[in-house]
Amino acid sequence: VAKVVSLSAVRDIQHSVQSRSQYSNLHLIIKMGTWDGEPLKENKKTFGVTQVKKWWVVRSQKEKTGMIVAAAVMALVLMWLFLENHDNLFVAAEAIHFLGIGWLLYKLSTEKSCAGLSLRTQDITVMFLAVRLYCSFAMEYDVHTILDLMTLVASIWVEYMMRTKLKATYNEEMDTIPLLHIVAPAAILACIAHPATNHFILHRVFWAFCVYLESVSVLPQLRMMQKNQVVERFTANYIFSLGIARFLSCAHWILQIMNGDSYFLSAIGSSGLWPLMVLVSEIVQTFILSDFCYYYIKSFAEGGSFVRIPAGIV
Repeated sequence: VAKVVSLSAVRDIQHSVQSRSQYSNLHLIIKMGTWDGEPLKENKKTFGVTQVKKWWVVRSQKEKTGMIVAAAVMALVLMWLFLENHDNLFVAAEAIHFLGIGWLLYKLSTEKSCAGLSLRTQDITVMFLAVRLYCSFAMEYDVHTILDLMTLVASIWVEYMMRTKLKATYNEEMDTIPLLHIVAPAAILACIAHPATNHFILHRVFWAFCVYLESVSVLPQLRMMQKNQVVERFTANYIFSLGIARFLSCAHWILQIMNGDSYFLSAIGSSGLWPLMVLVSEIVQTFILSDFCYYYIKSFAEGGSFVRIPAGIV
C-alpha cells in the first residue's frame, strides 16, 4: 500500500530526478517511503500507527473480540489491585457522561444539525437524571449531585436545540421506539425491587426507577443507528463515551462484590433482589453498548471517518 506523501515532498523528488528512467521509478520511491535511504518525514510520524492499524485489520473477528474482552478483564483486575476507593469509579463514570454530552453540544453548535440523534434517548436521559437528582437531594447530597446537575443542564440544552433550532434536521421517522415501552417496565420493576434502606419508600422506588431507566436509555439511539448503519464521528464519540461510563459503573459494582463491601452485603441480607437487579442492570447496559464500542474501535483502527454498524446488533 502506497504511503501518503505531501505534495512538497513529491515536487522535491521530481526536481531531483534527472532522467525519464529515474522518473518511472517514482511510484516505487513513494511506495517504499524513502528517498536516498532516508524515510520521508510524514512516514516517520505515522509509521507506528499505520503498522498497528494493519496488524489489527488482518486479525479475525474472534481474535479482536477476545483481545477486547481480555483488555476489559485486565482493566478490571488492575482497578481492583490499585484503586483504593472504588466509589471514584462512579465519579469518573458520571464525569465521562458529562463530557460525552458536551461533545454532543459541540456537534450541534458547529454543524447546526441533529441528524442521526435520537430525541427519545435524550428525553429518557433527562428523565432519569431529573429523578436521580431529586433522590440525591432527598437521600444523600455529595459530589454525584453536582455532576448529575451539570449533566442534566447539558442534556436539557441538547433537548431544547433538537426541539427548536435544529428541529428541521431531526430524523423523526427513524426514531420509532415508543417511550412508554421503555418507561413502563422500569417503573413496574422499581416497585418490585428497590433498596431496603431507612429512607422514605417513595424515594427508594424513585432511585430504583432511575437505575433501571438508565440501563436501557440508549436503546432508541442504538436502534436509530442500526437503521442508518452509518454513524458520523461526533455522534459516535458521544455513544462511545456512554460505553466507557457504563463500563466504569459496572466495574464499581463488580469490585464491591469482590471486596465483600459491608454495605453491599448488608443490602443483600435485607433485600437480595435489589443488589442483584442493580448488577444485572449495569451488565445489561454495558453489553448493550459493547457491540457499538467494538465497531467504534474497529473503525478508528482502520482510519474511518464514520462508524459502520451491521444490521442486528441491537
